[in-house]
Amino acid sequence: MSASGESVSVLAALRARPSAFPFTRWTPRCWAHLLGGALLGPPLLVALTVLLALGLGLSVVGLGLPVLLALALAGIPVGAVERWRLRLVEPVPLPDPHSRLPGAGPRARLRTRLRERATWRELAFAALTATVLAASCLGFALLLILSFAYVLSPLIVWALAPETVMLIPGHAVGGPIAALPFSAAGLAGLLLCAYAGALLTGAQVALARLLIGPRRDDLGHRVLELTRSRARLADAFEAERRRLERDLHDGAQQQLVALSMTLGLVEYELQGAGRASELVARARGEAREALEQLRGLVRGIHPPVLTDHGLAAAVDEVALRHPIPVAVDIDLPGRLPAPVESTAYFTVTEALTNAAKHGGASAITVHGRVERGRLLVQVTDDGGGGADPAAGAGLAGLADRAALLDGRLTVTSPVGGPTTLRLEVPCSAS
Repeated sequence: MSASGESVSVLAALRARPSAFPFTRWTPRCWAHLLGGALLGPPLLVALTVLLALGLGLSVVGLGLPVLLALALAGIPVGAVERWRLRLVEPVPLPDPHSRLPGAGPRARLRTRLRERATWRELAFAALTATVLAASCLGFALLLILSFAYVLSPLIVWALAPETVMLIPGHAVGGPIAALPFSAAGLAGLLLCAYAGALLTGAQVALARLLIGPRRDDLGHRVLELTRSRARLADAFEAERRRLERDLHDGAQQQLVALSMTLGLVEYELQGAGRASELVARARGEAREALEQLRGLVRGIHPPVLTDHGLAAAVDEVALRHPIPVAVDIDLPGRLPAPVESTAYFTVTEALTNAAKHGGASAITVHGRVERGRLLVQVTDDGGGGADPAAGAGLAGLADRAALLDGRLTVTSPVGGPTTLRLEVPCSAS
């Protein structure tokens, strides 16, 4: 069995028909694969040795890094060639273990390949191919050639003078008839080569699957990298949201406050000035409305109460301003990570907004707990139901945002109600 748990095809064929195996198509295929390994091994050994010696030698003068990088990546083409050669003895092609990098530049490709475990396994396989596997293939090739020579010994003796043909060192064969025992020994050698070639090929296929094929730990590594990049994306998104909120709060909002105060002073100075005083008063009212809208926008981007006091206090504040009675039952063991709190807050506000606009609800409940390392938030209203999460971008965007945190957002809204929105997000309270 291979490392992947799948049976090696040539070994399965050998177990299925052991007596007839030497006469099947597997025998010449195994021989061709092993002879190819015997031809590939020596030049590969020379190439790896030259790269290693040249890289170490040039490192003394600080120029060996490119050569050592080439040595580190040398296993990639060797692995590709070996996967191609394996198709001779394996019906199912061995997939490429490397991740695809469409559109990536040379530096990004180099960094990714050096970080991949498959690159270093392929380098180890290249070293084995140039040494141990090459030696075994060369030994097999010599045995196979000698067996064929013994099988053809009567023809060789007949074509050449008997006194010049020494099938046994130091003893010339007396004629073609005398060479027949050697021919029989050659047939036995070929039979031995059939079984030995199958076992040696099966071992090499299993080793190739282990070192140059995809493995579960490669998938786990990629999932880990994807999870980390997704977490970095969520953190960057949250940081940008807070920066925007801070800029609006400290910049435009303060300028509008200053403008409103200035207009108030002008209005005071123009008391009794008729039309001019009315225009200034109207401008001051418009500035006050713009300030209120900006404050609402800032709260919508990231409410300060969420940053200062946490999720429960922020939801309580939203519930107090909501036109429909909202019963809040959020009991948390402490503060949650900022992305988790932000995702839960905006999920609740979106649910409350939808209930007020479309649900026709008369009462809403918000329930929140941390259970087994996951934040569970559920919003239920007694409206008419029939909500379609795919109809609008609000809930779809919140579902995508929950997915960034490896969470899940579900909506249950049968016709006639009630409508229940449930958010589950992994978290750790502090």
